[in-house]
Amino acid sequence: MKGVFSAPGDFVHFKSQVPLHKIPIGTKQWRYYDFGPKVVPPLICLPGTAGTAEVYYKQIMALSMKGYRVISVDIPRVWNHHEWIQAFEKFLDAIDVHHVRISFTAYASTASFSFCILFLVCFNKYHMMHEMPAYLDHKSMNEIYIGFTITYCERKVSHFIHLYGTSLGGFLAQLFAQHRPRRVRSLVLSNTFLDTHSFAAAMPWAPIVSWTPSFLLKRYVLTGIHDGPHEPFIADSVDFVVCQVETLSREDLASRLTLTADSASVGNLLLSDSHITIMDTNDYCATPQQLKDQLSERYSGARQAYMKTGGDFPFLSRPDEVNLHLQLHLRRVGVEAQPDLVRGISRDGSGGDPSESNDRKEDSDNPPQDDEGNFESPSTESQLPAPESSEPHSLNELPLSTAKCCFAGQGDAVILLPFPLLREQITVSEILLQLTLVTLVPHLVGWFTNAHDVNCSRINANYESYKKSSRILRIIRGKDE
Repeated sequence: MKGVFSAPGDFVHFKSQVPLHKIPIGTKQWRYYDFGPKVVPPLICLPGTAGTAEVYYKQIMALSMKGYRVISVDIPRVWNHHEWIQAFEKFLDAIDVHHVRISFTAYASTASFSFCILFLVCFNKYHMMHEMPAYLDHKSMNEIYIGFTITYCERKVSHFIHLYGTSLGGFLAQLFAQHRPRRVRSLVLSNTFLDTHSFAAAMPWAPIVSWTPSFLLKRYVLTGIHDGPHEPFIADSVDFVVCQVETLSREDLASRLTLTADSASVGNLLLSDSHITIMDTNDYCATPQQLKDQLSERYSGARQAYMKTGGDFPFLSRPDEVNLHLQLHLRRVGVEAQPDLVRGISRDGSGGDPSESNDRKEDSDNPPQDDEGNFESPSTESQLPAPESSEPHSLNELPLSTAKCCFAGQGDAVILLPFPLLREQITVSEILLQLTLVTLVPHLVGWFTNAHDVNCSRINANYESYKKSSRILRIIRGKDE
């Protein structure tokens, strides 16, 4: 390895353009980069034991310019896997990560909605049949119909993320997908594993890892990186990661080694294998080949993306191949890039995140450090394309000017839905199902009420004929007597 490391030029450019966000959530301090259009479901990158949020800077720069949103995070100081799951979920809620997608495939919710409308119409008809004032007039019924439809659409907002994890980050991504299946849409796993029992057996001193001095922890982490003659790109990637390890504190290293040595295994995922991509290198890495084979056997239906070379950090040594595989994965799971939303970066250097103002204040207090790769103050004068910074995060914040009319029912019932909702992925079958329900329910209600009117008329006619017959019988009996 080189004795003196000089930060790559593209990394210096990255630090000058993309702001580093720091937010406290409870007792955890999160460091992350968030770059790309906010309307696109994010690809969240989780590093390994020796990685930081900076190691994915090549993916952030390349994918964000193509219209994807990429979030790279540091693993916070958590000391068990359950704490990691809870902390990561709170982090997603804090940065308001969401993917708006209207889905009409949940028949139970649609049936409940239709039943409510049917009940209101029948109840209103009952009042009118008994010469009582109508419980709801036509205008009120339309307003209720629109209100139910808007509520139904808002309830179908899903929170989907896509996780890309390497080594320890891949293991943590699988755990989160196992325990929070509704939040994870897909996984990209690189040089990772299913369980930590082999690492726990190799670390008998794990119970005292939190008391171990920093230099011993760093030495242990660095011994896991393959040392020897490398080709230039792999050697540069190793030097970069070694530089990042030097920036980690003793608590950060102890936390990550604890997560690695804590005996645990990934259970069955509800996620389909078709939404998983396994991206490994075939030359060498810190993860034993046996563990990587177990991963491939578990997800036998996953897409295999192997690279001949790349070492432990292919995202740095083979960024073009990794970025290509990530793009293919995102397209395959239905993520549509929004290159039209990539604009010039604002003068304050923000990337459009809700917490950017606080982060800029924090970053402004940190002066530039030496050339060890730990640059903390981005420049504010560049023109690199960046995502829109004015995208609202909730449906209520969308302006009325962005709304479009959507047919909701018969008569003059019309819904104004935000344009991003109509712009998302709504399949033809979902539209036909909704239109069928909207069209069919009023006809069923009309048929039911008409049939009820006919039956009531018949009952009344029979009752009148019965009264006449009874009167005639009484008259005849009176005469006979």
